[in-house]
Amino acid sequence: MHMLAAFTVLLMSQVVLAQQAIEITRGTDKATPIAVVPFGWQGSAPLPEDLAQITSNNLRNTGMFAPLARENMLSYPTQASEVFARDWRMLGAEYVVVGRISGTAERYEAQYSLYSVIREEVLLSKTVSGTQAQLRDMAHHLSDEIFEHITGIKGAFSTKILYVAAERFSADNTRFTLQRADYDGARTVTLLQSREPILTPSYAPDGQRISYVSFESGRPEIFVHYVATGRRERITSFEGLNGAPAWSPDGQRLAFVLSRDGNPEIYTMDLNSKQMRRVTNHFAIDTEPFWMDNNTIVFTSDRGGRPQIYKQDLNSGVTERLTFVGNYNANAKLSADGRTMVMVHRQDGYRNFHIATQDLKRGNLRVLTETSLDESPTVAPNGTMLIYATRQQGRGVLMLVSTNGRVRSEIPTQYTDLRVPSWSPYLP
Repeated sequence: MHMLAAFTVLLMSQVVLAQQAIEITRGTDKATPIAVVPFGWQGSAPLPEDLAQITSNNLRNTGMFAPLARENMLSYPTQASEVFARDWRMLGAEYVVVGRISGTAERYEAQYSLYSVIREEVLLSKTVSGTQAQLRDMAHHLSDEIFEHITGIKGAFSTKILYVAAERFSADNTRFTLQRADYDGARTVTLLQSREPILTPSYAPDGQRISYVSFESGRPEIFVHYVATGRRERITSFEGLNGAPAWSPDGQRLAFVLSRDGNPEIYTMDLNSKQMRRVTNHFAIDTEPFWMDNNTIVFTSDRGGRPQIYKQDLNSGVTERLTFVGNYNANAKLSADGRTMVMVHRQDGYRNFHIATQDLKRGNLRVLTETSLDESPTVAPNGTMLIYATRQQGRGVLMLVSTNGRVRSEIPTQYTDLRVPSWSPYLP
């Protein structure tokens, strides 16, 4: 019972524990210099969105690029024929992005080019179009194209995030809302409101469904929520704990935590047949499952005396410990290529929890964050960025950090308390 109580405290600590774009608060200059020149616009009124600035922020957030400040630019070309390599070479830029926008509020068109200063040639020249409401989509799309052309890595700027916002109106009146937003926190949409806590939202691989834990009935239950229609399906409602749902890579199963047999254990469910299978069987607390692949699950367990991360082959049942550095490792997430594990980490001799990455092939561990009480990491589908929850001045905030550690940013919001972020897959 003491382990069940401890797990309940751990679960409820998540309970106790954006309309604007990300504001850069820290970074380094050890990245590729690039200039994103303000896009030309011939309209009579300013555009409601600055596509060049959004693109600049996107590239910076990966930690792989260092955009040149506008005030340091010697000229403001709007097409590739106006770019003079000599000027940009003097400023140290290796690439220049130029563009111009035409159209009306009904339909805009942005023509943009990527120019290599070193090779003195145009590498990419394309057009993207959309309505006024889609200007940010246009900026994210062209950012994806530019990023992939230079790095060979698919861009993730057109993805979305989920998170839970808590607004406290009085001691006994808190409203919880499940929010969806652009990856940088802009254009927030409320998907669900509740007077009771909402925990651990997570996108399905198809991007059309999400799972989460809701306490709306007075106890934890797991739901699957269809984003387009708002339809919801209750998946589990057992006595005791129902928590931490995680989607299999094929989207056909959920892994989650139940205590219906007296101890927190990992289970899986086939969502078509609703057939359940118990995965772990140990007197310790097993929680926070995440799929490494369709046949392997990683999870947190204190079976070694302290919370550490393990993996289990679902076919053979063989379990292997993955983390050995630090006295606390939990809530593991994996990059899409399966090579990097992101987790909540505490080093020996320290009190604060940070976000760290571990190379699963080499075993190298790297601490990425310097804030305290860091939790709930979630990774971009291309592995270049992650978002996590932390606390500042008594309130929950979301932070974005590049996985190379060069850039760290706070996601501003209209809400006073944010928690449990989840990054979407690539969306149609």
